[in-house]
Amino acid sequence: SRSLGQLTREVLPSAENYRDIISAKHALRPTLEELHEARFVDIIEKASRRKSIHPLKKGKIIKFGWVEGVYMRCLLNIWGVMLFLRLSWVIGQAGIVEGIIVICLSNLVTLATTLSMSAVSTNGIIEGGGIYYMISRSLGPEFGGAIGLMFTIANSVAVSMYIVGFCESLQDLVRSFGGTILDNGTNDIRVVGVVTLVGILVLAFVGMDWVTRTQMCLLMVLIASQIDFVIGSLMGPKTALEEARGFVGYNGQVFKENLNANYRSFEGVEHDFFSVFSVFFPAVTGIVAGANLSGDLKDPSVAIPKGTLLAIITTFLSYISYAFMMGGCVLRDASGNASLLHSMSFHETPIPERWDDLKECNNTCRYGLQNDNQVMELVSLWGPLIYGGCFAATLSSAIASLVGAPRVLQALAKDKLYPFIGFFSKGYGANNDPIRGYICVFVIAFGCILIGQLNYIAPLLSNFFLAAYALINFSVFHVSLSKSPGWRPSFKYYNAWVSLLGTVLCIAVMFLISWWTALATFFVVVTLYLYVSYRKPEVNWGSSTQAQAYYFALRSALELNKVQEHVKNYRPQLLVLSGMPGYRPALTDFANLITKGKSLLISAMFIKGTHSRRIHEAISVKATKWFEQHKVKAFFILGEDNGVGEAYVAKSLMTLSGLGKLKPNTMLMGYKGDWQTCPKSELDSYFSLIHAAMDSFLAVGILRMQDGLDYSSLIEDTDAVIIPTLLKKEEEVNLLRNVSGGQLSLSTKQQRQPNSYGMNSEANSAPPGSPVLDQPEEEEEEVEEEEEVEEEEEEDSTSVKDSDMFRGIKGEPLSTHHLHAITNFRRRQPKGFIDVWWLYDDGGLTLLIPHILSTRSQFSDCKLRIFSLANRSNELDRAHRNLAALLSKFRIDYSDLIIIPDIIKRAKPETQKEFEEIIKNFRKEPTTNKGHHVEHDYITDSEIKTLEEKTNRHMRLRELLNEYSKDSVFIVITLPMPRKGTVSAPLYMAWLELITAGMPPALILRGNQTSVLTYYS
Repeated sequence: SRSLGQLTREVLPSAENYRDIISAKHALRPTLEELHEARFVDIIEKASRRKSIHPLKKGKIIKFGWVEGVYMRCLLNIWGVMLFLRLSWVIGQAGIVEGIIVICLSNLVTLATTLSMSAVSTNGIIEGGGIYYMISRSLGPEFGGAIGLMFTIANSVAVSMYIVGFCESLQDLVRSFGGTILDNGTNDIRVVGVVTLVGILVLAFVGMDWVTRTQMCLLMVLIASQIDFVIGSLMGPKTALEEARGFVGYNGQVFKENLNANYRSFEGVEHDFFSVFSVFFPAVTGIVAGANLSGDLKDPSVAIPKGTLLAIITTFLSYISYAFMMGGCVLRDASGNASLLHSMSFHETPIPERWDDLKECNNTCRYGLQNDNQVMELVSLWGPLIYGGCFAATLSSAIASLVGAPRVLQALAKDKLYPFIGFFSKGYGANNDPIRGYICVFVIAFGCILIGQLNYIAPLLSNFFLAAYALINFSVFHVSLSKSPGWRPSFKYYNAWVSLLGTVLCIAVMFLISWWTALATFFVVVTLYLYVSYRKPEVNWGSSTQAQAYYFALRSALELNKVQEHVKNYRPQLLVLSGMPGYRPALTDFANLITKGKSLLISAMFIKGTHSRRIHEAISVKATKWFEQHKVKAFFILGEDNGVGEAYVAKSLMTLSGLGKLKPNTMLMGYKGDWQTCPKSELDSYFSLIHAAMDSFLAVGILRMQDGLDYSSLIEDTDAVIIPTLLKKEEEVNLLRNVSGGQLSLSTKQQRQPNSYGMNSEANSAPPGSPVLDQPEEEEEEVEEEEEVEEEEEEDSTSVKDSDMFRGIKGEPLSTHHLHAITNFRRRQPKGFIDVWWLYDDGGLTLLIPHILSTRSQFSDCKLRIFSLANRSNELDRAHRNLAALLSKFRIDYSDLIIIPDIIKRAKPETQKEFEEIIKNFRKEPTTNKGHHVEHDYITDSEIKTLEEKTNRHMRLRELLNEYSKDSVFIVITLPMPRKGTVSAPLYMAWLELITAGMPPALILRGNQTSVLTYYS
């Protein structure tokens, strides 16, 4: 019988369909168009022939469960030397009650962090990189990159600290037997430390399987040493010397005396509750030891929460238990003088009285909870086993740091957030072991061991770890606040406000440990954050920062809807009919000069026919990439002309583009330089765009440069998009590269060629997310190699010069003339004037736009000259005074104000002749010659007669422009009003041609007759 898969093209739900596209096991789900369209492109069969970009490596893959992978490693890191050397001192200083509070508060911080870490680790698959991976995928690459680098350095130095601690304990043990290693000083630490470090490195090279076995043995020693302590406390002192040193066995009186705090000076520092807390807190850190090996776990989402939480509970209970034990059986102070005990009747004297003399040592006692760090050895059944516990604690922590730090470094290197560390991304063997990272950590630790003294940087390392904990907590609070639907952790026992509390507590503890190291940590985090932010890594991890950006943007847009519009807050919001922005760069740059990221800029493009979603995405990605490279802050929209006409499509975009009050109020397009020779349909379409904008109550601007704006036939196209067609027999067609607004800005100097609109057919690449279909198999087999080469050669395009950013169609340098024309509005303009011909009151936009331009650095050397008209020649002085007063009220700076008194004066014969030359081809009856379509609208005699005065005013304006503005830097002219049913497209375009031909760059502009300027405060 036939299966369901043979009867339908649909696929059943499967995990492979939801994997990342770079995953070796990623399956291709049919797209909507492949299911919906008549022709089905069988890309699934084709994809099955692709070579995996992640070939499987030979060897046995080792993955750990929650016990050996997380629980055991966390126990080994939390039960450190602090348990053996400082817990008794904490109880001696803070007493049993406040000591328990210190333990509880410390564990409260780690518990809150673990709950947050559990939530993050169960919100999807966690890969290698541990806490770096969690923070970077939650808060973004900036915070992740900062913590990743700090965490790597901190763990590398911590390896040396743990080894130095091991060496000092070994030194003490040898010294207690009266022996020496070398000089009983720093050289002992250096020699033993280097040997130990080499041994740990060899262990890491052998593999994680042997690392785990070694740590299991160390854990057994660590547990045995604690059992040794418990048994010893129950048996009581075995000798008078032990009792003289403060170990007196369980006694209610001792418990009562040790119940309350007795803070005093120790090693030159006057202690209180918070100082004792800061000393003890490192004893509960190490909760990320298992998470740092996330890539080596069978199921990180199960192992990390279960193993870490159980480790915290286990160590918490042990600390509480040992606190009660020490407080109940060891004196705070003891002289260690056993002769005092021998001088009295040992068994007849009441127990409390027997110890009075032991405590009378006038703050010179060497033993007891407050004075002796070896209390656990004193209480234990067999003292050397406590030393074994210290050795196990230090060595296990050193091993965990040495195998954990390289994995964080490897993940950081793979993400390429920093330069020069890509070398460490390579892994070896089936388990992808970071051998190069091991060597890097070894070198750092080796140098630190040779220094020998690391006590001063210990607080800094603790603060580095606490900064990571704070960011883990903050990431959960941040993503919970954003209400992102993608935040669905399977671990439910977390709370956003508990995470926020954890963040605050971590920061508070940082300052309690050392305020100057806390400030130093903040400085390092901020510096690395700003550096990564400046580099703008091309990553997309769906972080909470992205989710929050959407949330804030949506909330701001909704709040903006409640804001009433006021003329003082008017901003020109532009809809630019640019086509692909890279093909009319000067038009896009000019629009960006006006908005400059302070107001809305939308770039629009029309394409002929109907195309698939992937083609739309490819075009949008290409346009957005161009904006980013050229530092233009704009949006891009795409409209399809399915035969309804570009004017209709444009009007739809004008009406529908934008969001709420963030919608265009001005349409800007290029001047149609070939209007005299183009087909009639194109001319009509272009003229209809002006009507469509005014019908939509938009201001209209037309930019003209004498060499034109369209350089699509000259500029190299590095992102050609090849699309499948459903309408033709050919498998591939080229996407129209420049159909927008009736070829808005095509210059008469750039006559169209048959292939001038097609994308470079030699290029066969697509933007990310828009795969090229029907790609030859030979190219598919080289995908991985090509991607690696591209990544190595990738540069920050924002720093590229204009001459490199714009190149010829074959990659050759553009001529100086063309390059200057393309980058005209990116360069500083020469000293001169921006002439503003404010002929009619359109609401003030014709005056506002040049004022805005004058504030930009490109026009900073240019001054405004205002030209306007007088109603009558005898009102010249009054018109000048009135307009000068108005400009003063508007606070518009200008260098000169010129009133034109005779605009209605008859134009000169040569000007009339020039105008007749412009319209001569439109004064004939429509004809059709084979091979050349030259059909045009006909300018009738009645139209010429009806608009004779208006035409004369434009001829006079031409004369005035030649007189005043021929040598200006830029010109802004009030756009003539194209009254419906009165003026035809050819006559209207003739007016525009007359006033702009042969002139400097000009903007013909008309507002929507609504005030955009005010003189009220």
